[in-house]
Amino acid sequence: MAEQRHIRAQRARAQAIGGGVRCGGVTEVLARVVGVQSQDPAAAALGVRARSAGLTAGDVRRAVGEDRTAVRGWFMRGTLHLVAASDVRWLLELLGPVFLRSGERRLRELGLDPKLCARAERVIGLAIAADGPLTRAELTERLGGIGVPTQGQAAFHLIRRSALAGQICYGPEGDGPTARARFALLDAWLPAEGRQPWEGEAAAVELARRYRAGYGPSDVQDFVTWSGLPTSAAKRAWAATSDGETEDAAEEGDVRLLPAYDNYLTAYRSRELSVPAAHERRVWPGGGQIRASIVVDGWAVGTWSRGVKGSAGVMVSPFGALSAGVEDGVAAEAADIDRFLARG
Repeated sequence: MAEQRHIRAQRARAQAIGGGVRCGGVTEVLARVVGVQSQDPAAAALGVRARSAGLTAGDVRRAVGEDRTAVRGWFMRGTLHLVAASDVRWLLELLGPVFLRSGERRLRELGLDPKLCARAERVIGLAIAADGPLTRAELTERLGGIGVPTQGQAAFHLIRRSALAGQICYGPEGDGPTARARFALLDAWLPAEGRQPWEGEAAAVELARRYRAGYGPSDVQDFVTWSGLPTSAAKRAWAATSDGETEDAAEEGDVRLLPAYDNYLTAYRSRELSVPAAHERRVWPGGGQIRASIVVDGWAVGTWSRGVKGSAGVMVSPFGALSAGVEDGVAAEAADIDRFLARG
């Protein structure tokens, strides 16, 4: 038990969700954990908040839409992540082919043969080049013109395919309360600057090194789970790296309110060090959901939520009685979430 607490505290410190560690900027957070899960952009922003001090939702939005120092796209495990702009291209070159191959079966199931896929890629590129960044709905309409069903998942998988191939990425959002994310041409949104720093096997080794630093202590199976790399490639990369020096958590009782789908809850093959087995279903209720969680030194002690449009503030559902110190930490985190969102 003591060993598990020690490992958990080290992991929490490595991920900047424990040990008193907080990063100073959006790209610093992203560099530390390689990328923040971003199925839900609002949750991704809160994932950045949980690992930083003093940032606002506006800072995250500017990093993505104005400064272009952070980019949303499909990376580890083929799922949406927010990553530093400097990591986009080498990650795509390493991971894109893996998930393009694994996605071929789903495309066939949707009736999308290679010829139609290639044609769709051209249509997507030409449409954005002609009219500027377009929403998913706008691209779906264009794809409908070449026979792609506009209902269901066919258009989505073709858009994702173009992103994994390095043709497009999420770009700016429109203005106003009904704003929708738009897809831009990657080369226009984020011009290439010469040769990538890591290629081929070297890129896989760099990813393994970054995982060890940002998620350790961990093992190769954890790396496979997190990255989505084929086991053989992951093992070769892992063998070429070594554990860096890990620091013990300098501060105990560090409370963080993690958002839904947070990296910490998806980055390892086992959940036993992060969530009590008796309450696992409260965090993973099924249907692919992962609820927002309250963690203390990396150990989940409850879940939390906000009212519609944040009107009700933070509402907590602890797994059991919380100490006065943890209650104070939860209150401080809840207040920081209000501050973070209010200054968005």
